Amino acid sequence: MNPETLVRHELVGLDVEVTDAPNPDLVGIAGRVHDETMRTLLVATGDGVKQVPKAETTFRFELDEAADNGSVAVVVEGERLVARPALRTETKGGSLWQ
Repeated sequence: MNPETLVRHELVGLDVEVTDAPNPDLVGIAGRVHDETMRTLLVATGDGVKQVPKAETTFRFELDEAADNGSVAVVVEGERLVARPALRTETKGGSLWQ
């Protein structure tokens, strides 16, 4: 997985932070993606699991880089993630996330 192909991969297990959302209470939610539905991400935080809508939300994912280069932050507009996870990860050609 790399920054260019992130949206086509499984998101469960990745570190994520909400950087922008129409609901200001959602901004700053950070943790690990616990589960994903067509329209939401479930984020495991220190305060429990929070449900965050994908649409109109901006996420920052942290990807571990190989060869001890640390991690890289990838900012993704939630609109690109709105799809059933299984279909989003299997889609090839002509899609917004390729």
